[in-house]
Amino acid sequence: MTTLTMKFGGTSVGSAEALAQAAGIVLEQAQEWDRLAVVVSAMSGMTDTLTRGALTAASGDGQTYRAIVTDLRVRHYRAVDALLTPDGERAQLLAMVDDYLDEFAAFCRSVHILGEVTPRAMDTITSLGERINARLLAALLRQRGARSEAVDATELIVTDDTFQNGVPLMGATRAQVSARLAPLLDEGVIPVVTGFIGATKDGVTTTLGRGGSDYSAAILGNCLDADEVWTWTDVDGVMTADPRMVPDARVIPVLSYSEVGELAYFGAKVLHPRTIRPVIERGIPLWVKNTFNPTCPGTRIVCEPESTPGTVKAVTAIEGLSMVTVEGRGMMGVPGIAARTFSAVASRGASVLMISQASSEQSICFVIPTQAVLPVIRAIEEEMALELARRDVDRVWSLDDVVIVTAVGAGMRGTPGVAARIFGALARGNINIIAIAQGSSECSISLVVAAAAAVDAVRYIHNEVIVNG
Repeated sequence: MTTLTMKFGGTSVGSAEALAQAAGIVLEQAQEWDRLAVVVSAMSGMTDTLTRGALTAASGDGQTYRAIVTDLRVRHYRAVDALLTPDGERAQLLAMVDDYLDEFAAFCRSVHILGEVTPRAMDTITSLGERINARLLAALLRQRGARSEAVDATELIVTDDTFQNGVPLMGATRAQVSARLAPLLDEGVIPVVTGFIGATKDGVTTTLGRGGSDYSAAILGNCLDADEVWTWTDVDGVMTADPRMVPDARVIPVLSYSEVGELAYFGAKVLHPRTIRPVIERGIPLWVKNTFNPTCPGTRIVCEPESTPGTVKAVTAIEGLSMVTVEGRGMMGVPGIAARTFSAVASRGASVLMISQASSEQSICFVIPTQAVLPVIRAIEEEMALELARRDVDRVWSLDDVVIVTAVGAGMRGTPGVAARIFGALARGNINIIAIAQGSSECSISLVVAAAAAVDAVRYIHNEVIVNG
């Protein structure tokens, strides 16, 4: 029997029109697959709005969350009224919306009185958007003649007790999915599962953190031994570049998991590597498709790269960065300088996106988010106080307003001349390269350039190695 797991992101279920489109896709695919499980996000912006309500309540604001309840009630009422007929489940769905929004208001009142919101409470509060949307889509599918049931992922995905960033316990989750979800699928029911949510072994609600709904779909795909997992969004697939920077960017037909990892790390708005790990482990193909252009094939993500020599598949850019340099002639041959430098960086919780060291060992430079620069420099200066006093380390300084531009593609591996074409393209554009690094995976080459040159750099590289590649 064939099994498909599909996930619809926030924009794909963000309005009555989007929900109707999603329902049409579900019903169409239900004709093609023996078993179909659906995962839904909250309406676009819903989770951020719920979070804002809780945080403002905790800060002593007793009005904002009430206004939010009113706005969310209107938004969801409109969707229910537009999608469900009066002689069907409309009344029940409107009552359901009221129940969940009343629950949100009650939580916010408690938070307002206590003056704080714990991570555990925040997980319960932010789970409400998915709970509403799963019930709405399932009701719409039933109205259109399908057998469908909303299922809270608290009944399926078992996590540890790391609230707001729960780690799934796959053995326990597989057992829950087998007991609760598999029988529905075998009976021809389409379960609509809440994305983003899980629960501890004791049944306490947790959430899965960044990319949570993608993570949910991948977990369920793994546990159901799905043939494929499809994630529906508002773009035609993974693009060769950000279309806002490069108007002629196009969809990449096939990517490998390793290439997606590089793209996600270096700023492309694609699937986060952590969220798709469960499908990687089982070698399940993953598709990225457009809810609003379902005839477009999208991007297929597979285990092994399908590449031709020299192929660069995408160019990305990360903005809002600074490059920190530790330099000194006395550093040459001194063991432990790099380890102590990055230990100091870690002590401030900063994420290092790129590292480059001169072979002479007289300098180490690394790129971090600009907001972390001042505490990181202070931490390094404290760690290297003796070396600075002895002039073994001359200075620790930063160059702000830089961008990392990265070319990604498994076809670069072992292919002479790719780097030369990239550097040549930038030279023709009169763009100065500040630093260079190539990953050991050989799937990417990263360059640091001035922020003012970022768009031009991406366009020149894209034109040279993708358009004319």
